[in-house]
Amino acid sequence: MTGSARRRTGDSRYGGRVPLVAAAVCPHPPLLVPEVAGSAAPELDDLRAACDTAVRRLLAADPDIVVLVGTGPVTGPIRVPATGSLQPWGVDLYVPLVPGQPDRGAVLPLSLTVGAWLLARHDTRPPVTAVQVAADAGPAELAALADEVGAAGDRVASLVLGDGSACRGEKAPGYDDARALPYDQRVAAALADADLDALLDLDPVLSTELKAAGRAPWQVLAGAARAAGGGWRGDLLHDSAPYGVAYFVASWERV
Repeated sequence: MTGSARRRTGDSRYGGRVPLVAAAVCPHPPLLVPEVAGSAAPELDDLRAACDTAVRRLLAADPDIVVLVGTGPVTGPIRVPATGSLQPWGVDLYVPLVPGQPDRGAVLPLSLTVGAWLLARHDTRPPVTAVQVAADAGPAELAALADEVGAAGDRVASLVLGDGSACRGEKAPGYDDARALPYDQRVAAALADADLDALLDLDPVLSTELKAAGRAPWQVLAGAARAAGGGWRGDLLHDSAPYGVAYFVASWERV
């Protein structure tokens, strides 16, 4: 059955409506963009390749819309047109949320700028929208945002941007913290197993202390996946901490 036919008829396994059908989790360091990394770009070639694989799998699920989810100054939707800038990292590069949009419009936070850049590397792109979530967002905000993600279309795919702890070693942005590695190991296992409970149970206080920017977006993903129902299969494609910051790439699909 073609994607358009699925959208017309629905999927009887999930009551005729399939909201969230796939997800990809990627980090959002500005160094992921080669123009920003400069001569250091090859250091993140493996990470970049893993992100490309995750996004290809996301698009292969034939969504009718892709929702970007990442941290920002407030919680709520990003209205188009919207554009991210990498000028703060020394590169005069602008990344529109929607390719070919007429003007720059709203300003995308770093997480969604990197997400839009990752999507733009692929030719086949359905409509795109984005939501940002404040780093200190509480359960009610996260649940409301998860509902909004799931309601974005009949077949929704979500590209979720978030870094792990930033305390892996003395040269890490948050210096060294013995709690960082166990925290990141729990996150990696949860993303690998699509363990919704483990992600929803992440401690916001500990996450803040470890400077883990992904906690809130990951919990939005877990809430949206739970609301969608059905089972999920995860695949952890990358797990590293090259600069003292944990970077995870994962692909989720319904089973």
